[in-house]
Amino acid sequence: MTKTTKQKKQTPQPSPKKLRVGILFGGRSGEHEVSLLSAASILNSIDQGKYEVIPVGITKQGQWLTSTAAQHLLAGNTKPASIQKKRAATNSIELRASANLAQQNGSFAQSLDVIFPVLHGTFGEDGTIQGLFELADIAYVGSGVLGSATGMDKSVMKQLFAAAGLPQTPHVNLLRSEWKADAKRCIKRIEKKLDYPVFVKPANLGSSVGISKVHDRTELAPAMDLAASYDRKLIIEQGVGGPGAKPRELEVAVLGNDSPEASVVGEIVPGAEFYDYNAKYHSDASIPIIPAKLSKSESKQIREMAIAAFRACDCAGLARVDFLMEPAVVNKKGRESKPARIYLNEINTMPGFTSISMYPKLWEATGLPYRQLIDRLIALAADHHQEKQQTTFTRV
Repeated sequence: MTKTTKQKKQTPQPSPKKLRVGILFGGRSGEHEVSLLSAASILNSIDQGKYEVIPVGITKQGQWLTSTAAQHLLAGNTKPASIQKKRAATNSIELRASANLAQQNGSFAQSLDVIFPVLHGTFGEDGTIQGLFELADIAYVGSGVLGSATGMDKSVMKQLFAAAGLPQTPHVNLLRSEWKADAKRCIKRIEKKLDYPVFVKPANLGSSVGISKVHDRTELAPAMDLAASYDRKLIIEQGVGGPGAKPRELEVAVLGNDSPEASVVGEIVPGAEFYDYNAKYHSDASIPIIPAKLSKSESKQIREMAIAAFRACDCAGLARVDFLMEPAVVNKKGRESKPARIYLNEINTMPGFTSISMYPKLWEATGLPYRQLIDRLIALAADHHQEKQQTTFTRV
């Protein structure tokens, strides 16, 4: 006679708690619309089974929104009146030092484990919002206060690159007040050091907003005025390539904290004269080439320079590093009389993050798909925050 054994009922194990991730977008920046595109792409792709996702929006007027109002902002309706109507269903929020996002009436609090600030440009990528997260003692994706600030300010960035011995194009730094006080003197200073064409840029902005390519003196003043409308600091850079020879525009994605990794090198063939705002976001004419057609030594050099630039600016999490490659000069006999030269252009600590943006595409080509890239960035944010807990801020 066989004995039958009673099987014990197994107690169902509680499912692991989801990590609460706040996706922060919008902001008081000339790149507000770019931020909406990046955030929408992340929200559509993030693993909802792994994370509890909280959308948080900031209007162009600086108002913080969550729930229905945040979704309304994400849809592109940024009119204050429209946002105000939605406040009947949801309230604005404030970031408290207890690391809670709360409604202003204080009746409900939502603690977040990680914030993903998909904010481009002023007040989002320049260290200001990062300082708020530091005060709140909350983990966040991307570089800290210093890395964000130095990555945003092209003038300071170039000084750090120079200290690290990284090759750059000649440039001139000017203040808006200097330009307004004596434009003729500024023009003389620019033309003494640089040859046309030059690029005029606001020092603290991204996505090529406010940037102009200047071919001669007649174009210089309007370009300076445009750049000065976006920032008090201006930078004028020597063009690369010379007459009839466009430089190659190369990009590398960097990922990591203290031990960063570089993706394959990509190339952008702009549909316009250079890779300006319209070419980036409103035109299909620009052609990305991933990986770029380079020799092994050129690719290795560029990737090493990208990591060196990342470290020089004390970055964390992610950054896209941009390069300009001056074409080699070939003589009449078909021989290379002057080799190609590679210049470090700039670093972007919160690059465009749609699924078709260069940063995710470079990692996809390297073997890291978009959804897994989001996972890695959230994990890096948590690791970076945990590492900071080893620091003692007060005397025992």
